[in-house]
Amino acid sequence: MGYILNLRKHVGTLPLIMVGSCVLVINDSEELLLMKRTDNQRWGLPGGSMEPGETLQEVAERELYEETGIKAEILSLWGIYSGQEFYYQYPHGDEVYNVVTAYLCRSYRGECRLNEAEGSELRFFPLDSLPLELSPPDEPIITEFLGQKEKPCSHP
Repeated sequence: MGYILNLRKHVGTLPLIMVGSCVLVINDSEELLLMKRTDNQRWGLPGGSMEPGETLQEVAERELYEETGIKAEILSLWGIYSGQEFYYQYPHGDEVYNVVTAYLCRSYRGECRLNEAEGSELRFFPLDSLPLELSPPDEPIITEFLGQKEKPCSHP
């Protein structure tokens, strides 16, 4: 998140439009991968903000690997999210309006390993037993996914 951190040096906590990607990783048991975030102590999707020159898919691939240690073999575009519902104020005061591209990943390789700088726990949850403490920017995406599991766009 170097780009956003550099901007913060100039604008402080003022709201920024933050573009990024997240990944809905589903294993063979139809469980969703979530990470308990260190910044707000809530469960969220692997993902993060775009760096200059990256595509949204590259953001999703990079963040998935950095946060979980797994590499996507196939990513399907799930949806693009923005608007007032995606405003978020971090516990330390920074404000953002998120523009999020969500990808669905059912095919991946590697073993899950936690990036302790970003999370305190990483695990798969059955879709009918997700934790209640979801990270606010991820909750609407997860809720939509639970209601429409087979919606993704046909192109990666």
